[in-house]
Amino acid sequence: MRRTKEDAEKTRLKIIEAALTLFSRNGYSNTTLGMIGTEAGYSRGPIYWHFKNKDDLYQAVLAYSQEPLEALIDTAASASAAPLQAIETFAGQWLVLLAEDLWFRQSFEILLNKTELTEAIAPTIQREKELTRRIVDTLTRLVAQAQHAGELDATLPSQKLGVLIYTYLMGITQSWLFAPDLFCLQDEQSFFVERLHRLLKAP
Repeated sequence: MRRTKEDAEKTRLKIIEAALTLFSRNGYSNTTLGMIGTEAGYSRGPIYWHFKNKDDLYQAVLAYSQEPLEALIDTAASASAAPLQAIETFAGQWLVLLAEDLWFRQSFEILLNKTELTEAIAPTIQREKELTRRIVDTLTRLVAQAQHAGELDATLPSQKLGVLIYTYLMGITQSWLFAPDLFCLQDEQSFFVERLHRLLKAP
C-alpha cells in the first residue's frame, strides 16, 4: 500500500511539473490536458485520477510552484529581531529565487504573462489575491516593528511602506520576466536590495 501511495504521488508531481512547463511556455488557454499528458508521458486517465479538470490542475501547479514563496513569507513572519534586516532578507531571497528557482520563476511567468483573467480561473485569482494580501500584511508588520525599534521613520504609514516594498519587488519581477536582457538579475540582486534599504530609510 505504501508503495502504491508513493507511486501515485510521483505521478501527481510529474503531471504538475509537465503542466508547469507547458503553462509557462504556451499559456493557460493554449495548453490542453492532452498536451500535458503527452509531456508527462501519460494518457489523460491519470490526470483525471488526480485532478477534476484543467482549472483544478492549474491551482495545484501554482500552489506547488509557490511553495518557496510561502516558506519565505513564513520565515519573515516569524522574525523576532532586526525587522529591517528581515525585510532586506525577504527581498534578497525573493530575487535569488526568481533568478535560480525555475518553478518559482515559472509561477510568476504564468500569472503575469501567460494567463487570461477569465471567470474560469476565478478561484485561482482569489487565491493569488489572498497570497498578495498575506505578503503585504507581513511586510507591513515588519515595517511597524522597524519603526518601533527606531530603524525606520515612524511618521510614515507602515501599511503604505508595506505596499511599496511589494510593488518594488513585483516591478523588478515583471520587468525582468518581460525583458530579461534588460539587466542581469544575478548580478544586480545586491544593488536592488541596497536601493530598497535607502528608499525605506529616506526621510
